[in-house]
Amino acid sequence: MELNETRYEIHKGIATITLYRPDKMNAFTPTIRKELVDLFAEADKDDAVRVVVVTGSGKAFCAGADLSAGGSTFDRSKKTTISEHRDGGGKVALAIFRCRKPVIGAINGHAVGVGITMTLAMDMRIVAQDAKIGFVFARRGVVPEACSSWFLPRIVGIAKATELVYTGRIFRASEEANSGLFNYVVPRDKVLPRAMEIAKEIVDNTSAVSVALSKALLWHGLTEEDPQSVHLVDSRCFYWIGKQKDVKEGVQSFLEKRPPEFTMSASTDMPDFYPWWKEPKI
Repeated sequence: MELNETRYEIHKGIATITLYRPDKMNAFTPTIRKELVDLFAEADKDDAVRVVVVTGSGKAFCAGADLSAGGSTFDRSKKTTISEHRDGGGKVALAIFRCRKPVIGAINGHAVGVGITMTLAMDMRIVAQDAKIGFVFARRGVVPEACSSWFLPRIVGIAKATELVYTGRIFRASEEANSGLFNYVVPRDKVLPRAMEIAKEIVDNTSAVSVALSKALLWHGLTEEDPQSVHLVDSRCFYWIGKQKDVKEGVQSFLEKRPPEFTMSASTDMPDFYPWWKEPKI
């Protein structure tokens, strides 16, 4: 896969995606969008990848959309119709959401607009304490995208989400350290090491199938109307996985006081009832 505005490497089960427009603060472009969508699809099907870490090159994570086209930047009417248009940031968010591997955002610097909304679909976010963050859409005359109106209230609650979106204010990550928006707020030079530390813990200690099913249970459980329906899905997953070889290895390694050696694959060994939810046509 030819990459022009991102970089991709895999090392010991961890795939690192780096936004790579350092001279433009990694501003979001159609090229970045396409490459990210392709990379998350690739990581999803690659058994060599257990965890994906996303970071930025240079001093910023992503400064938002590239506004070099001026006032017509967000005008899509010359390219498509309103019924056919699909938001680019949303395509990235959905690619992340569909990835069966855990995705960790290592937000090493400023993240504004789509630079922050695309991280909401990630499972965790570690951010530099001095990074400038902003859901600035109302200040540009547009609206939140990248499915953020679904993700953000679920992460921080509706009251905090309305404050961040309606004001469009820029804030330092340290100001929202307790909002739930970030898992960890750390010095800039600790962002990537902390993300890698968590990723390594997952790689070294967990079953790929167990994590993939757990990710699906957590995210899709958010859409269930009642815990009783979640109970039915939990029960089905637990019944199925209880018969699998990774469970036997997990228990035996615990009893023998040794690291587990899990062998099941998220690409080939998922249950026949996965996915149990109905995918919408988009």
